[in-house]
Amino acid sequence: MDFEEFVSARLTALLRYATALSCDPNLAQDVVQETMLRAQVRWSRIGAMDNPGAYVKRMVTNEYLSWRRHKARKDVALADLEPVMADPTAHYDERDAMLAKIACLPRKQRACVVLRYYEGCSDDEIAEILGCRVTTVRSHISRAIATLRVAETEPVGGPR
Repeated sequence: MDFEEFVSARLTALLRYATALSCDPNLAQDVVQETMLRAQVRWSRIGAMDNPGAYVKRMVTNEYLSWRRHKARKDVALADLEPVMADPTAHYDERDAMLAKIACLPRKQRACVVLRYYEGCSDDEIAEILGCRVTTVRSHISRAIATLRVAETEPVGGPR
């Protein structure tokens, strides 16, 4: 598979993954663009791998985790997550609220949550993508879920 075919087949999924990871569609586009530029230069080596998609996904994850020009977003305005048109279903409102809570997690915890629950990766796959141990992945996910549970029980105005 050449680089153009790979991009045609995987670009949408990589953008969706980066958007879920960063909670910012503009940052996600920047991260994926930088990753694709680096992958294109090395495509002869990457394309020869058994699973170039997994390698490029790891490149996207690493690019997001090392993105130094942008401050990690602790507060995500709900307006950034809402669709342009009013959404009549509660499902989308719940999803937006959860994405806002996920956006408040530290970057590695957020990466683990997105890889597990949005991408369906196993602990071993997440550890490989993030370059850490399986126990570290489990720790990140456990702490993230505990943080999300606390955020779920807090009143709308925050803790008092």
